[in-house]
Amino acid sequence: MSRQPYIRPMSKTTWYMRNGRYKVYMLREMTCLLVGFYSFLVIFGLAALSSAERWNAFLASQQNAAMIAFHGFALIYFLIYQTFAWFELAPKAMPLQIGEKKLSDSYIVIAHYIVWAVLSAFIFWLAGVF
Repeated sequence: MSRQPYIRPMSKTTWYMRNGRYKVYMLREMTCLLVGFYSFLVIFGLAALSSAERWNAFLASQQNAAMIAFHGFALIYFLIYQTFAWFELAPKAMPLQIGEKKLSDSYIVIAHYIVWAVLSAFIFWLAGVF
């Protein structure tokens, strides 16, 4: 009998494609790429505010079709996928206990959606959309 531990063979590049939960995890973790790009974009935009010419060039660069498509994709990805994913995780991150009873997970998730809708409506109202 061998004393060496069993090491399960695993592909180094596609290990996450075998299980649906791993795919969802990797999709959620890819957000760091979008956040990094947006951070660079915001810093670049803030630096462009130093002169009117640079700011106008920055705005012109944001109006090309590829950037508009990227912003649309990022908005949908951040807004829809990440919001729903994190709201579903909220009861695990902050379980509420009232007296001796634990509050149901569905109440916490629904409360998050209500607060999200109210804050979104308030921001739209401030922006003059409504």
